[in-house]
Amino acid sequence: MDKQIATFFGVGLMRPAPGTWGSAAAVALAVLACELGSALLVPLGFVIATVLGFWAVPRVVADRENKDPSEIVIDEVAGQWLAMCFTVIPLWRHGVSILDAWPAYVVPFLLFRLFDIRKPWLVGRADRRGDAKGVMLDDLWAGLFAGIVSVILAGLYHAVLEPML
Repeated sequence: MDKQIATFFGVGLMRPAPGTWGSAAAVALAVLACELGSALLVPLGFVIATVLGFWAVPRVVADRENKDPSEIVIDEVAGQWLAMCFTVIPLWRHGVSILDAWPAYVVPFLLFRLFDIRKPWLVGRADRRGDAKGVMLDDLWAGLFAGIVSVILAGLYHAVLEPML
């Protein structure tokens, strides 16, 4: 079961770019949850994916030299859901469909992938740990940064650009 969790039930086996596939699957499930009226499943999913990731990843990589194999994508799922919480929760509170506010899922996806690939600051520090905890932590930092930047960009859009349109 630990390998199923770590690969997010096989999504991590998709090629090319399994991390991007993991993130895309997380976004698709979040959008589906929101459209079915269950937006709070996104933060719940984030918590569950994080806990299960910290449990499963060390077991999967225990006997491997490579502590961050590409098929492990539960970290991307957890990080992506964290990033999406920053837009999903406000939309839910205001009764706005995520499909009507499409940047609310596209921007966190793009920013998360950017932070996950470029690994700035704390993301890179966590990645350089070279252990199972680092596998999870770098994506959680990337998700946090992506979520914060998404909110900043939304605020700028609504405060500056939207009034000019």
